Amino acid sequence: MGTVTVIGGAGFLGRYLVTRLAQQGNQVRVAVRDPEAAGFLKPMGDVGQVQPIQANIRNEASIQRAVAGADTVINLVGVMFPGGPQSFQAVHEDGAETVARAAAAAGASRLIHVSAIGADVEATSKYARSKAAGEAMVRAAFPTATIVRPSTIFGPEDQFFNLFARIATLAPIMPVPGDGSTRMQPVYVGDVAQAIANLVPATAPTTASGGSTYELGGPQVLSLSELMAIVCEQTGRNRLLIPVPFVFMKIKAFFLGLPPWHILTMDQVEMLKVDNVADSDLPGLADLGVTPTHLDAILPSYLNRYRKAGRLPSAEQA
Repeated sequence: MGTVTVIGGAGFLGRYLVTRLAQQGNQVRVAVRDPEAAGFLKPMGDVGQVQPIQANIRNEASIQRAVAGADTVINLVGVMFPGGPQSFQAVHEDGAETVARAAAAAGASRLIHVSAIGADVEATSKYARSKAAGEAMVRAAFPTATIVRPSTIFGPEDQFFNLFARIATLAPIMPVPGDGSTRMQPVYVGDVAQAIANLVPATAPTTASGGSTYELGGPQVLSLSELMAIVCEQTGRNRLLIPVPFVFMKIKAFFLGLPPWHILTMDQVEMLKVDNVADSDLPGLADLGVTPTHLDAILPSYLNRYRKAGRLPSAEQA
């Protein structure tokens, strides 16, 4: 196999992707701001196979060093809670362009840029607009780049199901954003990681033409109300589902988005107004040889810690 540089590979999705890239036999460079903090990634491959290196997406010289000699460059960097120099524009737009330009200059054979379903220059969400702008800048700098847009990603370290599971343990009601009708298509982090890894080999048929856009969604399309009910069921909490108008959700998010909480932002509430479902006209998991994983196959493995008895079965289950 070859050398793969993963920009931002120490995050939620990155740790799963690095494992799969190493299993393929790739030499994996993980470009992160703090290599020491990414040391946990080293055992995911053979000795010396996974190498955390220092790089900052806002520092062009460091990105150039990180991608030098790489066959494939994968950009996973994204922010949900912008602040200071880590703004949406700096990371999703300018940073994405920096990676694409560096990959092109280094002669990388392919660039995989991870964006998000809902990326749209006309979106009301700043996050979604910045993601769309970043895609355009990537394509301008590296025309054959592959764009991967996942839906809401779930897994043990996710920021969606864990958030609402915590809420279920703290309040007698479960707030449902808006009227609860917004549809989502959660996709398992392991499936997204495998799909991206399947784009890497030179023999992968889907990489022959380049310039493709994939939208990755799970096997179930569910409303927010249905998802909140699933959270209550999985955590063993009998909660009354109460619709909360988006205007009130935004007021609460104004405070929850501030440090040190960083739980929910006003922009995330804005995103919850729009369906987050894969476009059936675009290729998806199946086209990359991945069978999507159902929620009920994964959620119990990590939401059970929010049950009253923790991971132990309750008296009625024993």
